[in-house]
Amino acid sequence: MKTVAATEAKSKFSELLSDVERGETVRITRHGKTVARLEPGRDEDERQFRAKEAVERFQAWRKTLPKTDVTVEEILEWRDEGRK
Repeated sequence: MKTVAATEAKSKFSELLSDVERGETVRITRHGKTVARLEPGRDEDERQFRAKEAVERFQAWRKTLPKTDVTVEEILEWRDEGRK
């Protein structure tokens, strides 16, 4: 990952964009602290794939939880219990 100061990024923005197009990530700093990161964009197919993958992992995780017969109404009652 390439790191550049904000003042340098301002003067070399076009060059930095070219680096990002080639797949490099650029970290922009101000006074030594990261304030921004330029990274290659992802196409919509990759985003959808990652979202679907995350949902599948979540569903698999839910299957590992103990079974309960709690209703939505009970959960809402518990939530509202201290609000009276």
